[in-house]
Amino acid sequence: MVRGQWGDHRVGAQCGGRTLTHHELAGGAAARAALLRELLPRGAEPHIGVLLDNVLEYPLWLSAAALAGAAVAGINPTRRGPELLRDIRHTDCALLITERAYVPMLAGLDLGIPFSERVLIVDDPAYEELLRPYEGTSPMETLAVAGRRGVDPGTRMLLYFTSGSTGAPKAALCTQGRLAAAGRSLVGFLGVRPDDVHYLCMPMFHGNAVIAGWAPALAGGAGIALRRRFSASAFLPDVRRYRATYFTYVGRAVQYLLATPPAPDDRDHPLRTGFGTEAGTVDVARFAERFGVRLIEGYGSSEGGAAIQRTPDTPPGAIGRAAPGDDLAVVDPETGAELPRARLDAAGRLLNGEEAIGELVNRGRSSFEGYWRNPEATADRLRGRSTGGRVGVGWYWTGDLFFRDTEGFFHFAGRTDDRLRVDSENLAAAMIENILARYAPATGVAVYAVPDPVAGDQVMAALSLREGIGFDREDFAAFLAAQPDLGTKMAPRFVRTVAALPVTATNKVHRVALRRAGFRCPDPVWWRPMGRSARGEGTAGPGDLGHLEYRRFTAEDRDALLDVYREHDRLALLER
Repeated sequence: MVRGQWGDHRVGAQCGGRTLTHHELAGGAAARAALLRELLPRGAEPHIGVLLDNVLEYPLWLSAAALAGAAVAGINPTRRGPELLRDIRHTDCALLITERAYVPMLAGLDLGIPFSERVLIVDDPAYEELLRPYEGTSPMETLAVAGRRGVDPGTRMLLYFTSGSTGAPKAALCTQGRLAAAGRSLVGFLGVRPDDVHYLCMPMFHGNAVIAGWAPALAGGAGIALRRRFSASAFLPDVRRYRATYFTYVGRAVQYLLATPPAPDDRDHPLRTGFGTEAGTVDVARFAERFGVRLIEGYGSSEGGAAIQRTPDTPPGAIGRAAPGDDLAVVDPETGAELPRARLDAAGRLLNGEEAIGELVNRGRSSFEGYWRNPEATADRLRGRSTGGRVGVGWYWTGDLFFRDTEGFFHFAGRTDDRLRVDSENLAAAMIENILARYAPATGVAVYAVPDPVAGDQVMAALSLREGIGFDREDFAAFLAAQPDLGTKMAPRFVRTVAALPVTATNKVHRVALRRAGFRCPDPVWWRPMGRSARGEGTAGPGDLGHLEYRRFTAEDRDALLDVYREHDRLALLER
Protein backbone atom coordinates (compact mmCIF):
# COMPACT_ATOMS: atom_id res chain seq x y z
CA MET A 1 0.00 0.00 0.00
CA VAL A 2 2.82 2.41 0.84
CA ARG A 3 4.70 1.56 -2.33
CA GLY A 4 1.51 2.16 -4.29
CA GLN A 5 1.63 5.85 -3.36
CA TRP A 6 4.82 6.30 -5.42
CA GLY A 7 4.04 8.36 -8.50
CA ASP A 8 0.71 9.68 -7.12
CA HIS A 9 1.05 13.47 -7.01
CA ARG A 10 -2.32 14.22 -5.46
CA VAL A 11 -2.36 15.79 -1.99
CA GLY A 12 -1.74 12.99 0.49
CA ALA A 13 -1.27 14.64 3.88
CA GLN A 14 -1.79 18.06 5.44
CA CYS A 15 -0.88 19.41 8.84
CA GLY A 16 -0.76 23.05 9.81
CA GLY A 17 0.91 24.84 6.92
CA ARG A 18 2.61 21.75 5.45
CA THR A 19 1.33 19.61 2.58
CA LEU A 20 2.79 16.40 1.16
CA THR A 21 1.68 14.48 -1.90
CA HIS A 22 1.20 10.72 -1.78
CA HIS A 23 4.43 10.47 -3.77
CA GLU A 24 6.30 12.56 -1.21
CA LEU A 25 4.88 10.45 1.61
CA ALA A 26 6.19 7.28 -0.03
CA GLY A 27 9.59 8.86 -0.70
CA GLY A 28 9.84 10.25 2.83
CA ALA A 29 8.96 6.83 4.23
CA ALA A 30 11.63 5.18 2.09
CA ALA A 31 14.28 7.64 3.29
CA ARG A 32 13.37 6.99 6.92
CA ALA A 33 13.36 3.24 6.36
CA ALA A 34 16.88 3.49 4.91
CA LEU A 35 18.01 5.56 7.89
CA LEU A 36 16.49 3.00 10.23
CA ARG A 37 18.48 0.26 8.53
CA GLU A 38 21.68 2.15 9.31
CA LEU A 39 20.81 3.01 12.92
CA LEU A 40 19.35 -0.29 14.08
CA PRO A 41 21.94 -2.42 15.92
CA ARG A 42 22.35 -5.98 14.71
CA GLY A 43 20.17 -8.35 16.72
CA ALA A 44 17.96 -5.61 18.19
CA GLU A 45 14.20 -5.82 17.98
CA PRO A 46 13.12 -3.60 15.06
CA HIS A 47 10.91 -1.46 17.31
CA ILE A 48 10.52 2.29 16.89
CA GLY A 49 9.12 4.30 19.79
CA VAL A 50 7.19 7.30 18.50
CA LEU A 51 6.70 10.03 21.11
CA LEU A 52 5.00 12.71 19.02
CA ASP A 53 1.80 14.68 18.75
CA ASN A 54 -0.16 14.27 15.50
CA VAL A 55 2.41 15.75 13.13
CA LEU A 56 3.42 14.64 9.64
CA GLU A 57 6.38 12.69 10.98
CA TYR A 58 3.94 10.23 12.59
CA PRO A 59 2.45 8.80 9.36
CA LEU A 60 5.89 9.03 7.73
CA TRP A 61 7.36 6.74 10.39
CA LEU A 62 4.37 4.41 10.24
CA SER A 63 5.00 4.04 6.52
CA ALA A 64 8.75 3.71 7.08
CA ALA A 65 8.12 0.88 9.52
CA ALA A 66 5.92 -0.83 6.94
CA LEU A 67 8.67 -0.69 4.32
CA ALA A 68 11.42 -1.75 6.72
CA GLY A 69 9.59 -4.60 8.41
CA ALA A 70 9.72 -2.74 11.72
CA ALA A 71 7.08 -2.01 14.35
CA VAL A 72 5.91 1.29 15.80
CA ALA A 73 5.28 1.54 19.53
CA GLY A 74 2.98 4.49 20.15
CA ILE A 75 4.26 6.27 23.28
CA ASN A 76 1.67 8.24 25.25
CA PRO A 77 3.06 11.77 25.83
CA THR A 78 0.82 12.34 28.85
CA ARG A 79 2.76 9.76 30.89
CA ARG A 80 5.71 10.84 32.99
CA GLY A 81 8.73 9.52 34.85
CA PRO A 82 8.73 5.79 35.67
CA GLU A 83 5.50 5.18 33.70
CA LEU A 84 6.94 6.77 30.55
CA LEU A 85 10.21 4.90 30.98
CA ARG A 86 8.35 1.63 31.51
CA ASP A 87 6.49 2.02 28.18
CA ILE A 88 9.71 2.67 26.25
CA ARG A 89 11.73 -0.08 27.89
CA HIS A 90 8.91 -2.63 27.91
CA THR A 91 8.52 -2.41 24.12
CA ASP A 92 12.30 -2.75 23.55
CA CYS A 93 12.51 0.44 21.51
CA ALA A 94 15.79 0.50 19.61
CA LEU A 95 15.01 3.96 18.23
CA LEU A 96 12.94 6.79 19.71
CA ILE A 97 11.36 9.48 17.53
CA THR A 98 10.34 12.62 19.41
CA GLU A 99 10.24 16.42 19.28
CA ARG A 100 11.81 19.21 21.28
CA ALA A 101 8.76 19.75 23.48
CA TYR A 102 9.12 16.23 24.91
CA VAL A 103 12.89 16.10 25.38
CA PRO A 104 12.72 17.49 28.97
CA MET A 105 10.45 14.58 29.90
CA LEU A 106 13.25 12.18 28.99
CA ALA A 107 15.91 13.88 31.12
CA GLY A 108 17.33 11.54 33.73
CA LEU A 109 15.62 8.44 32.33
CA ASP A 110 17.75 5.42 31.45
CA LEU A 111 16.18 4.65 28.06
CA GLY A 112 18.52 1.75 27.39
CA ILE A 113 19.72 3.37 24.15
CA PRO A 114 22.37 6.06 23.48
CA PHE A 115 20.48 9.37 23.46
CA SER A 116 22.70 11.16 20.96
CA GLU A 117 22.60 8.35 18.40
CA ARG A 118 19.16 6.79 18.61
CA VAL A 119 16.84 9.49 19.92
CA LEU A 120 15.81 11.47 16.85
CA ILE A 121 14.33 14.93 17.40
CA VAL A 122 12.24 15.69 14.33
CA ASP A 123 12.20 19.49 14.72
CA ASP A 124 15.97 19.73 15.23
CA PRO A 125 18.16 20.73 12.23
CA ALA A 126 20.39 17.72 12.91
CA TYR A 127 17.47 15.46 11.99
CA GLU A 128 17.27 16.96 8.51
CA GLU A 129 21.00 16.39 8.08
CA LEU A 130 20.59 12.73 9.05
CA LEU A 131 17.91 12.24 6.39
CA ARG A 132 19.62 14.20 3.62
CA PRO A 133 21.77 11.32 2.25
CA TYR A 134 18.64 9.20 1.78
CA GLU A 135 16.49 11.76 0.00
CA GLY A 136 15.28 10.49 -3.33
CA THR A 137 15.16 6.86 -2.20
CA SER A 138 12.20 5.07 -3.73
CA PRO A 139 10.11 2.54 -1.80
CA MET A 140 11.16 -0.14 -4.27
CA GLU A 141 14.81 0.37 -3.32
CA THR A 142 14.17 0.00 0.39
CA LEU A 143 15.39 -3.28 1.80
CA ALA A 144 14.10 -5.00 4.91
CA VAL A 145 15.84 -4.31 8.19
CA ALA A 146 19.14 -6.16 8.52
CA GLY A 147 18.66 -9.63 9.89
CA ARG A 148 15.06 -9.98 8.66
CA ARG A 149 13.95 -11.82 5.54
CA GLY A 150 11.57 -9.23 4.24
CA VAL A 151 8.00 -8.27 4.87
CA ASP A 152 4.98 -10.56 4.87
CA PRO A 153 1.49 -10.48 6.44
CA GLY A 154 2.89 -11.83 9.70
CA THR A 155 5.46 -9.06 10.10
CA ARG A 156 4.95 -7.12 13.32
CA MET A 157 3.71 -3.57 12.62
CA LEU A 158 2.23 -1.99 15.76
CA LEU A 159 2.63 -2.24 19.52
CA TYR A 160 -0.24 -0.15 20.82
CA PHE A 161 -0.89 0.27 24.50
CA THR A 162 -4.20 -0.28 26.20
CA SER A 163 -5.44 2.56 28.40
CA GLY A 164 -3.89 1.22 31.60
CA SER A 165 -6.58 2.79 33.80
CA THR A 166 -6.71 -0.31 36.02
CA GLY A 167 -3.05 -1.36 35.88
CA ALA A 168 0.10 -1.20 33.79
CA PRO A 169 -0.76 -0.70 30.11
CA LYS A 170 -0.41 -3.75 27.88
CA ALA A 171 1.16 -3.44 24.42
CA ALA A 172 -1.18 -5.12 21.95
CA LEU A 173 0.45 -6.64 18.86
CA CYS A 174 -0.75 -5.94 15.35
CA THR A 175 0.83 -7.42 12.23
CA GLN A 176 0.91 -5.88 8.78
CA GLY A 177 -1.62 -8.46 7.61
CA ARG A 178 -4.16 -7.56 10.28
CA LEU A 179 -3.72 -3.81 9.83
CA ALA A 180 -4.06 -4.11 6.05
CA ALA A 181 -7.16 -6.27 6.41
CA ALA A 182 -8.71 -3.78 8.82
CA GLY A 183 -8.00 -0.91 6.44
CA ARG A 184 -9.47 -2.70 3.43
CA SER A 185 -12.53 -3.78 5.40
CA LEU A 186 -13.25 -0.21 6.47
CA VAL A 187 -12.83 1.04 2.90
CA GLY A 188 -15.85 -1.05 1.94
CA PHE A 189 -17.79 -0.50 5.15
CA LEU A 190 -17.37 3.29 5.12
CA GLY A 191 -17.38 3.78 1.36
CA VAL A 192 -13.94 5.42 1.29
CA ARG A 193 -13.22 7.25 -1.98
CA PRO A 194 -9.86 8.44 -3.38
CA ASP A 195 -10.99 12.07 -3.12
CA ASP A 196 -11.84 11.73 0.59
CA VAL A 197 -9.81 13.37 3.35
CA HIS A 198 -9.60 11.62 6.72
CA TYR A 199 -9.27 14.08 9.60
CA LEU A 200 -7.04 12.56 12.29
CA CYS A 201 -7.73 14.51 15.46
CA MET A 202 -7.56 11.62 17.92
CA PRO A 203 -4.03 10.86 19.23
CA MET A 204 -2.05 8.59 16.93
CA PHE A 205 -0.43 6.77 19.84
CA HIS A 206 -3.86 5.14 20.22
CA GLY A 207 -5.14 2.48 17.85
CA ASN A 208 -8.30 4.39 16.89
CA ALA A 209 -6.56 7.02 14.76
CA VAL A 210 -4.23 4.53 13.06
CA ILE A 211 -6.48 1.51 12.55
CA ALA A 212 -9.73 3.36 11.80
CA GLY A 213 -8.30 6.56 10.32
CA TRP A 214 -4.87 6.20 8.71
CA ALA A 215 -5.15 2.59 7.51
CA PRO A 216 -8.44 2.96 5.54
CA ALA A 217 -7.14 6.19 3.99
CA LEU A 218 -4.00 4.35 2.86
CA ALA A 219 -6.00 1.38 1.59
CA GLY A 220 -8.52 3.55 -0.27
CA GLY A 221 -6.08 6.09 -1.69
CA ALA A 222 -7.59 8.93 0.36
CA GLY A 223 -5.73 11.84 1.92
CA ILE A 224 -5.25 12.59 5.60
CA ALA A 225 -5.25 15.82 7.60
CA LEU A 226 -3.77 15.96 11.08
CA ARG A 227 -4.53 18.06 14.15
CA ARG A 228 -1.63 18.11 16.61
CA ARG A 229 -4.05 17.67 19.51
CA PHE A 230 -7.82 17.44 19.57
CA SER A 231 -9.56 20.80 19.85
CA ALA A 232 -13.33 21.13 19.87
CA SER A 233 -13.21 24.80 18.89
CA ALA A 234 -10.82 24.12 15.98
CA PHE A 235 -12.74 21.08 14.70
CA LEU A 236 -15.06 22.73 12.15
CA PRO A 237 -12.47 25.30 10.98
CA ASP A 238 -10.07 22.40 10.33
CA VAL A 239 -12.74 20.35 8.54
CA ARG A 240 -13.48 23.29 6.25
CA ARG A 241 -9.80 24.15 5.73
CA TYR A 242 -8.79 20.62 4.77
CA ARG A 243 -12.08 19.70 3.07
CA ALA A 244 -12.28 16.71 5.41
CA THR A 245 -15.03 14.15 4.76
CA TYR A 246 -14.46 11.67 7.60
CA PHE A 247 -13.15 11.58 11.15
CA THR A 248 -12.75 9.10 13.99
CA TYR A 249 -13.55 9.64 17.64
CA VAL A 250 -13.34 7.93 21.01
CA GLY A 251 -14.54 8.73 24.47
CA ARG A 252 -15.86 12.23 25.14
CA ALA A 253 -14.81 13.87 21.86
CA VAL A 254 -18.37 14.03 20.51
CA GLN A 255 -19.66 15.52 23.76
CA TYR A 256 -16.94 18.20 23.60
CA LEU A 257 -18.03 19.10 20.08
CA LEU A 258 -21.68 19.31 21.11
CA ALA A 259 -20.71 21.57 24.01
CA THR A 260 -19.34 24.26 21.65
CA PRO A 261 -21.69 27.23 21.06
CA PRO A 262 -24.14 26.57 18.19
CA ALA A 263 -23.61 28.67 15.08
CA PRO A 264 -25.72 29.33 11.95
CA ASP A 265 -23.08 27.66 9.74
CA ASP A 266 -22.78 24.43 11.76
CA ARG A 267 -23.82 22.46 8.66
CA ASP A 268 -21.57 24.36 6.26
CA HIS A 269 -18.82 21.77 5.78
CA PRO A 270 -17.94 18.73 3.62
CA LEU A 271 -17.97 16.20 6.47
CA ARG A 272 -20.06 13.07 5.77
CA THR A 273 -19.26 10.52 8.42
CA GLY A 274 -17.69 9.91 11.80
CA PHE A 275 -16.76 6.50 13.12
CA GLY A 276 -15.96 5.61 16.71
CA THR A 277 -17.14 4.46 20.10
CA GLU A 278 -18.79 5.73 23.26
CA ALA A 279 -20.77 8.63 21.79
CA GLY A 280 -24.08 7.17 22.99
CA THR A 281 -27.45 7.05 21.26
CA VAL A 282 -28.59 10.47 22.45
CA ASP A 283 -25.46 12.31 21.34
CA VAL A 284 -25.36 10.49 17.99
CA ALA A 285 -28.84 11.89 17.31
CA ARG A 286 -27.87 15.34 18.56
CA PHE A 287 -24.76 15.38 16.36
CA ALA A 288 -26.75 14.46 13.26
CA GLU A 289 -29.39 17.08 14.01
CA ARG A 290 -26.90 19.88 14.62
CA PHE A 291 -24.10 19.15 12.14
CA GLY A 292 -25.86 16.96 9.58
CA VAL A 293 -23.21 14.26 10.01
CA ARG A 294 -23.92 10.57 10.48
CA LEU A 295 -21.95 8.98 13.30
CA ILE A 296 -21.40 5.25 13.04
CA GLU A 297 -20.92 3.66 16.44
CA GLY A 298 -18.84 0.52 16.22
CA TYR A 299 -17.29 -1.86 18.66
CA GLY A 300 -13.78 -3.19 18.52
CA SER A 301 -10.35 -2.69 20.03
CA SER A 302 -6.70 -2.43 19.15
CA GLU A 303 -6.39 -6.08 20.17
CA GLY A 304 -8.69 -7.14 17.32
CA GLY A 305 -10.37 -9.91 19.31
CA ALA A 306 -13.99 -9.12 18.49
CA ALA A 307 -15.92 -6.64 16.37
CA ILE A 308 -19.55 -5.61 16.03
CA GLN A 309 -20.75 -3.79 12.94
CA ARG A 310 -23.78 -1.59 12.60
CA THR A 311 -26.25 -2.67 9.90
CA PRO A 312 -29.04 -0.60 8.33
CA ASP A 313 -31.65 -2.38 10.45
CA THR A 314 -29.84 -1.90 13.77
CA PRO A 315 -32.40 -0.54 16.26
CA PRO A 316 -31.74 2.54 18.43
CA GLY A 317 -29.59 1.74 21.43
CA ALA A 318 -27.95 -1.32 19.86
CA ILE A 319 -24.41 -1.51 18.46
CA GLY A 320 -25.13 -4.03 15.70
CA ARG A 321 -24.39 -7.62 14.79
CA ALA A 322 -21.19 -9.65 14.90
CA ALA A 323 -18.68 -8.85 12.18
CA PRO A 324 -18.28 -11.53 9.50
CA GLY A 325 -16.30 -14.49 10.79
CA ASP A 326 -16.89 -13.75 14.49
CA ASP A 327 -18.93 -16.13 16.64
CA LEU A 328 -19.96 -13.74 19.40
CA ALA A 329 -21.94 -14.67 22.47
CA VAL A 330 -22.93 -13.13 25.80
CA VAL A 331 -21.93 -15.55 28.53
CA ASP A 332 -21.77 -15.95 32.28
CA PRO A 333 -18.16 -15.01 33.14
CA GLU A 334 -18.05 -17.65 35.86
CA THR A 335 -19.37 -20.65 33.92
CA GLY A 336 -19.02 -19.68 30.26
CA ALA A 337 -22.64 -20.65 29.65
CA GLU A 338 -24.47 -18.53 27.08
CA LEU A 339 -27.07 -16.30 28.69
CA PRO A 340 -30.74 -15.90 27.67
CA ARG A 341 -31.68 -13.25 25.15
CA ALA A 342 -32.74 -9.88 26.56
CA ARG A 343 -36.39 -8.89 26.71
CA LEU A 344 -37.21 -5.21 26.20
CA ASP A 345 -40.57 -3.57 26.78
CA ALA A 346 -42.15 -1.00 24.46
CA ALA A 347 -40.23 1.81 26.14
CA GLY A 348 -36.91 0.01 25.63
CA ARG A 349 -36.54 -0.96 29.29
CA LEU A 350 -34.54 -4.14 29.86
CA LEU A 351 -36.81 -6.56 31.69
CA ASN A 352 -34.41 -9.37 32.50
CA GLY A 353 -31.04 -7.72 33.05
CA GLU A 354 -30.28 -10.09 35.92
CA GLU A 355 -30.10 -13.06 33.56
CA ALA A 356 -29.25 -11.38 30.24
CA ILE A 357 -26.21 -9.19 30.99
CA GLY A 358 -22.87 -10.96 30.73
CA GLU A 359 -19.42 -10.78 29.20
CA LEU A 360 -19.02 -10.69 25.43
CA VAL A 361 -16.79 -13.46 24.06
CA ASN A 362 -15.68 -14.46 20.59
CA ARG A 363 -15.95 -18.23 20.36
CA GLY A 364 -14.64 -18.27 16.80
CA ARG A 365 -11.20 -17.61 15.46
CA SER A 366 -10.29 -14.07 16.49
CA SER A 367 -7.54 -11.87 15.07
CA PHE A 368 -6.10 -11.23 18.53
CA GLU A 369 -2.33 -11.57 18.26
CA GLY A 370 -1.37 -11.26 21.90
CA TYR A 371 0.47 -8.74 24.06
CA TRP A 372 4.17 -8.02 23.83
CA ARG A 373 6.11 -9.84 26.56
CA ASN A 374 2.99 -10.42 28.65
CA PRO A 375 1.98 -14.09 28.40
CA GLU A 376 -0.21 -13.87 31.50
CA ALA A 377 -2.41 -11.12 30.04
CA THR A 378 -2.51 -12.93 26.70
CA ALA A 379 -3.60 -16.17 28.37
CA ASP A 380 -6.26 -14.31 30.36
CA ARG A 381 -7.80 -12.99 27.14
CA LEU A 382 -7.91 -16.51 25.75
CA ARG A 383 -8.75 -18.36 28.94
CA GLY A 384 -10.97 -21.42 28.91
CA ARG A 385 -14.23 -21.87 30.78
CA SER A 386 -16.25 -25.00 31.43
CA THR A 387 -19.50 -24.87 29.46
CA GLY A 388 -21.55 -27.90 30.32
CA GLY A 389 -18.78 -30.35 29.59
CA ARG A 390 -17.29 -28.32 26.76
CA VAL A 391 -14.21 -26.23 27.47
CA GLY A 392 -14.07 -22.80 25.82
CA VAL A 393 -10.29 -22.81 25.42
CA GLY A 394 -9.17 -20.15 22.97
CA TRP A 395 -12.25 -17.97 23.29
CA TYR A 396 -11.48 -14.28 23.28
CA TRP A 397 -12.85 -12.61 26.42
CA THR A 398 -13.48 -8.93 25.78
CA GLY A 399 -13.89 -7.73 29.36
CA ASP A 400 -17.04 -5.87 28.29
CA LEU A 401 -20.63 -6.34 29.36
CA PHE A 402 -23.32 -6.81 26.73
CA PHE A 403 -26.78 -8.20 26.28
CA ARG A 404 -28.27 -9.58 23.07
CA ASP A 405 -31.88 -8.99 22.11
CA THR A 406 -34.25 -11.51 20.56
CA GLU A 407 -33.40 -10.27 17.06
CA GLY A 408 -29.70 -10.94 17.58
CA PHE A 409 -28.50 -7.34 18.02
CA PHE A 410 -25.84 -6.67 20.63
CA HIS A 411 -26.24 -3.85 23.19
CA PHE A 412 -23.26 -2.45 25.08
CA ALA A 413 -23.69 -2.46 28.87
CA GLY A 414 -20.26 -1.25 30.06
CA ARG A 415 -16.96 -2.69 31.17
CA THR A 416 -16.99 -5.66 33.52
CA ASP A 417 -15.74 -3.23 36.17
CA ASP A 418 -18.86 -1.10 35.51
CA ARG A 419 -21.33 -3.71 36.70
CA LEU A 420 -23.40 -2.55 39.67
CA ARG A 421 -25.39 -4.74 42.03
CA VAL A 422 -28.15 -2.78 43.74
CA ASP A 423 -30.58 -4.53 46.09
CA SER A 424 -29.55 -7.89 44.58
CA GLU A 425 -30.20 -6.68 41.03
CA ASN A 426 -27.45 -6.43 38.41
CA LEU A 427 -27.27 -3.10 36.56
CA ALA A 428 -24.97 -1.84 33.81
CA ALA A 429 -23.50 1.66 34.01
CA ALA A 430 -23.72 2.27 30.27
CA MET A 431 -27.48 1.76 30.23
CA ILE A 432 -28.02 4.30 32.99
CA GLU A 433 -25.64 6.75 31.29
CA ASN A 434 -27.65 6.55 28.06
CA ILE A 435 -30.75 7.63 30.00
CA LEU A 436 -29.06 10.42 31.99
CA ALA A 437 -27.48 11.73 28.78
CA ARG A 438 -30.96 13.02 27.84
CA TYR A 439 -30.84 15.52 30.70
CA ALA A 440 -30.61 18.79 28.78
CA PRO A 441 -28.43 20.78 31.23
CA ALA A 442 -25.74 18.07 31.21
CA THR A 443 -22.81 18.15 28.80
CA GLY A 444 -21.36 14.91 30.12
CA VAL A 445 -22.41 11.96 32.27
CA ALA A 446 -20.57 9.14 33.98
CA VAL A 447 -22.21 6.44 36.10
CA TYR A 448 -20.29 4.19 38.47
CA ALA A 449 -20.70 2.12 41.61
CA VAL A 450 -19.97 3.11 45.18
CA PRO A 451 -20.19 0.39 47.82
CA ASP A 452 -23.40 0.25 49.81
CA PRO A 453 -22.67 0.48 53.56
CA VAL A 454 -24.47 -2.82 54.16
CA ALA A 455 -24.40 -4.93 50.99
CA GLY A 456 -23.86 -4.54 47.25
CA ASP A 457 -23.54 -1.16 45.55
CA GLN A 458 -25.23 2.19 45.19
CA VAL A 459 -25.48 4.18 41.94
CA MET A 460 -23.44 7.37 41.71
CA ALA A 461 -23.46 9.76 38.76
CA ALA A 462 -21.09 12.58 37.85
CA LEU A 463 -22.61 15.37 35.75
CA SER A 464 -20.82 18.17 33.97
CA LEU A 465 -23.31 20.99 33.42
CA ARG A 466 -23.57 23.68 30.79
CA GLU A 467 -21.69 26.86 31.61
CA GLY A 468 -23.60 29.11 33.97
CA ILE A 469 -26.11 26.41 34.99
CA GLY A 470 -26.21 25.07 38.53
CA PHE A 471 -27.64 21.76 39.64
CA ASP A 472 -31.43 22.00 40.15
CA ARG A 473 -32.34 19.06 42.33
CA GLU A 474 -36.08 19.35 41.69
CA ASP A 475 -35.61 19.63 37.94
CA PHE A 476 -33.33 16.58 37.96
CA ALA A 477 -35.83 14.56 40.00
CA ALA A 478 -38.61 15.55 37.61
CA PHE A 479 -36.44 14.49 34.67
CA LEU A 480 -35.87 11.07 36.23
CA ALA A 481 -39.59 10.64 36.87
CA ALA A 482 -40.31 11.29 33.18
CA GLN A 483 -37.98 8.60 31.82
CA PRO A 484 -40.04 5.52 30.91
CA ASP A 485 -37.02 3.22 30.61
CA LEU A 486 -35.41 4.10 33.94
CA GLY A 487 -35.37 0.77 35.76
CA THR A 488 -36.44 0.17 39.30
CA LYS A 489 -32.97 0.50 40.81
CA MET A 490 -31.33 2.93 38.39
CA ALA A 491 -31.96 6.35 39.97
CA PRO A 492 -28.63 7.67 41.30
CA ARG A 493 -28.22 7.67 45.05
CA PHE A 494 -25.43 10.27 44.73
CA VAL A 495 -24.95 13.00 42.12
CA ARG A 496 -21.59 14.75 41.81
CA THR A 497 -21.42 17.95 39.76
CA VAL A 498 -18.08 18.67 38.06
CA ALA A 499 -16.68 21.37 35.83
CA ALA A 500 -15.40 18.64 33.54
CA LEU A 501 -15.33 14.87 33.73
CA PRO A 502 -11.86 13.40 34.32
CA VAL A 503 -10.58 11.72 31.17
CA THR A 504 -7.66 9.60 30.04
CA ALA A 505 -5.24 10.68 27.33
CA THR A 506 -7.62 9.20 24.74
CA ASN A 507 -10.61 11.22 26.00
CA LYS A 508 -12.24 8.26 27.71
CA VAL A 509 -13.92 8.95 31.03
CA HIS A 510 -11.58 7.97 33.86
CA ARG A 511 -14.10 5.94 35.87
CA VAL A 512 -11.46 4.45 38.12
CA ALA A 513 -10.64 7.92 39.47
CA LEU A 514 -14.35 8.66 39.95
CA ARG A 515 -14.95 5.39 41.80
CA ARG A 516 -11.98 5.90 44.09
CA ALA A 517 -13.15 9.38 45.07
CA GLY A 518 -16.78 8.30 45.45
CA PHE A 519 -18.77 10.70 47.60
CA ARG A 520 -15.60 11.83 49.40
CA CYS A 521 -14.67 14.25 46.63
CA PRO A 522 -14.01 18.01 46.58
CA ASP A 523 -16.91 18.74 44.21
CA PRO A 524 -20.52 19.37 45.31
CA VAL A 525 -22.47 16.16 45.89
CA TRP A 526 -26.24 15.74 46.14
CA TRP A 527 -27.88 12.62 47.52
CA ARG A 528 -31.00 10.77 48.50
CA PRO A 529 -30.41 9.80 52.14
CA MET A 530 -30.65 6.13 52.91
CA GLY A 531 -34.24 5.12 53.54
CA ARG A 532 -35.73 7.76 51.23
CA SER A 533 -38.07 6.44 48.56
CA ALA A 534 -36.45 5.42 45.31
CA ARG A 535 -38.08 3.54 42.54
CA GLY A 536 -37.84 -0.12 43.47
CA GLU A 537 -37.37 0.40 47.20
CA GLY A 538 -40.49 -1.17 48.62
CA THR A 539 -43.00 -1.11 45.78
CA ALA A 540 -42.35 -0.35 42.15
CA GLY A 541 -45.72 0.95 41.13
CA PRO A 542 -46.47 3.94 38.89
CA GLY A 543 -45.30 7.28 40.19
CA ASP A 544 -42.48 6.02 42.43
CA LEU A 545 -39.97 8.38 40.84
CA GLY A 546 -42.16 11.28 41.80
CA HIS A 547 -40.97 10.79 45.39
CA LEU A 548 -37.28 11.22 44.61
CA GLU A 549 -35.81 13.91 46.83
CA TYR A 550 -32.23 15.10 46.50
CA ARG A 551 -30.47 17.36 48.95
CA ARG A 552 -26.92 18.61 49.43
CA PHE A 553 -24.53 16.02 50.87
CA THR A 554 -22.86 17.81 53.78
CA ALA A 555 -19.77 17.04 55.84
CA GLU A 556 -22.08 15.92 58.64
CA ASP A 557 -23.85 13.55 56.23
CA ARG A 558 -20.51 12.14 55.14
CA ASP A 559 -19.28 11.51 58.69
CA ALA A 560 -22.55 9.88 59.72
CA LEU A 561 -22.53 7.66 56.63
CA LEU A 562 -18.92 6.61 57.23
CA ASP A 563 -19.96 5.50 60.70
CA VAL A 564 -22.48 3.14 59.09
CA TYR A 565 -19.69 1.69 56.90
CA ARG A 566 -17.57 1.15 60.02
CA GLU A 567 -20.46 -0.48 61.83
CA HIS A 568 -20.79 -3.03 59.03
CA ASP A 569 -17.02 -3.41 58.54
CA ARG A 570 -17.18 -2.13 54.92
CA LEU A 571 -15.10 1.02 55.20
CA ALA A 572 -12.17 -0.60 53.37
CA LEU A 573 -14.36 -1.02 50.26
CA LEU A 574 -14.30 2.73 49.75
CA GLU A 575 -10.55 2.50 49.12
CA ARG A 576 -10.74 -0.05 46.32
